[in-house]
Amino acid sequence: MRARLLVVLVALALTVVAAFAIPLFGSTAAQRTQQLVIARNADVDRFVVLAQQAVDAGDATTLAVDAARYSSLYGEAVVVVDARGLPLVETGGMTAAEPVVRSLVESALRNQPAKGPEQLSPWSADPVSFSRPVGTGTRVAGVVVLRASVTTAAADITTRWSAIVAGAILVAVVFVLLAVLLARWMVRPLHELETGVQAVTEGYRAQVPDRAGPRELRSLATSFNRMSDAVVEASEQQRRLVADASHQLRNPMAALRLRVDSLAAQVDGDGQRAYRATVAEVERLESLLDGLLALALAESAATRLAAGESGDEPCDLPAVLAERVDAWRPSAEDAGVGLAAADCHDEPVPVRCSESELAQVLDVLLDNAVHYAGRGAAITTGYETGDATATVFVSDNGPGLSTEDRERATERFWRAGGDGAPRGTGLGLAIASQHVLARGGTLELREAAPHGLEVRVELPLAGRTP
Repeated sequence: MRARLLVVLVALALTVVAAFAIPLFGSTAAQRTQQLVIARNADVDRFVVLAQQAVDAGDATTLAVDAARYSSLYGEAVVVVDARGLPLVETGGMTAAEPVVRSLVESALRNQPAKGPEQLSPWSADPVSFSRPVGTGTRVAGVVVLRASVTTAAADITTRWSAIVAGAILVAVVFVLLAVLLARWMVRPLHELETGVQAVTEGYRAQVPDRAGPRELRSLATSFNRMSDAVVEASEQQRRLVADASHQLRNPMAALRLRVDSLAAQVDGDGQRAYRATVAEVERLESLLDGLLALALAESAATRLAAGESGDEPCDLPAVLAERVDAWRPSAEDAGVGLAAADCHDEPVPVRCSESELAQVLDVLLDNAVHYAGRGAAITTGYETGDATATVFVSDNGPGLSTEDRERATERFWRAGGDGAPRGTGLGLAIASQHVLARGGTLELREAAPHGLEVRVELPLAGRTP
């Protein structure tokens, strides 16, 4: 928007400057042309008087001396002829026999008014001619022709036009600077509003300056700040509600679990099926409460990190990966799944994530792979390093997920197989994704070759900018 606004303002400024400069060019050229015409007409009039005296006295000596002196002083030619067209004076290299001079003489002898010169310009070079009949009324006793040089006049016009161009450039530069300042004054609040909108979209509080820009934008900034506070407060209340609800329900759930467990010895054979279903539902509720609390904590941590609070110390990715693989190997063996150990190098790979958060993310990935890959499947783990990021992956050769399911896998409460899935709360990948995004990373689900699922988590390296 700033570029478009600058184009419009600069184009308008240049148009205004051109609208003033172009008429000035014409007026200065016309003024200097008029000055030349007036000066040379005065010279012609003087020679007409001298020529009349010469005709009356029958002696052209004085006329010839003055014409020669004039040509020597100004470098301009003068020709004077009598009524028969015979030359009385020829100076400056111009003769009465020249076609142009003969045409002017014939017109003047017929007492026809001479045509004035065209308007001069800086590139004018051809001399202009002036003619005037000698005598009064219908009695023409001769003709005076003067050929004037335009070099000095053209140079003067060039100087004046140069001054106009310099002034126009100076004014244009001032207008452009004003346009830049005006565009910045108008557009900067819009950029700040755009940044604020992006922050609010991501769930963070944003406050934009409300004392810059036009009055309408200042009013909009004030309204946006109030909206940002309301949106973030509502989001914070929602997170607190989830966290408080899951936390407050822990005690009733623990009491309910104790009561259900105490009934185990009192349930007869006919009620064992219902009792086991009740225990399974209690366990599912406990897992759901734990997931909701973990999700609320992850979102709260993301908000703190976005607000600029310092997080935990970075951790060594290979060490955490190897430790979690060892921890999940017994579960993998019980599920009949092969779990390959992570290939750890001697050099550490510090990533911008706390050890507890990275361990929680890896637990989610390994838990899903162990329980959903299927008996006889194989799970492979590893990591890759780049210039500014490191990527850890967990891949299996199980049934995998469809493209649509992979796109929805990080949604809250979504589970593979629909609502009737036998296990899981649908919060694991949502929690892991929230932790990864909070650290400036990405979590991606891919199709493994030839079949299966691969989950890749990319995290920025500590001390580097991705």
